[in-house]
Amino acid sequence: MKTISMISKSLFFGLILLMSAGMYAQDAVKVSPKEYKKVLLDNEKVRVIQVEFAPGVASEWHSHPAHVVYVLAGGKMEMSEKGKKAVVNELKAGESMYNAPVTHMAKNVGATTVKLILMELKPMHKMMNGETMKKEEPKKM
Repeated sequence: MKTISMISKSLFFGLILLMSAGMYAQDAVKVSPKEYKKVLLDNEKVRVIQVEFAPGVASEWHSHPAHVVYVLAGGKMEMSEKGKKAVVNELKAGESMYNAPVTHMAKNVGATTVKLILMELKPMHKMMNGETMKKEEPKKM
């Protein structure tokens, strides 16, 4: 009887951990659609997203794979990662940066609307398999 009780408690605790981890590993487009406005491109290699943060606006906790950000309109953004001290970055129009995979939240702590193009890189193993290594035909305009 003790064994069944311990197994039940362990399973319950494991389920709680899985659910709480999921709260921090959400897709930004789904949890903060007002800021992650539009998916411009989504294929097996990249996902490109139009992002806009008005002054004082914060996103929900979400995750990104490795990604590149291009700043259309700059400002001050505060980035918070779980268990780390928040960092304020001054973003300037025209700059770009590479970021490793992350789970975070972002807040515009400046006085201007920040506009970005975010390019999420898909995992290499997806690009290396036979299905996605096919030669792509040029797109006709």
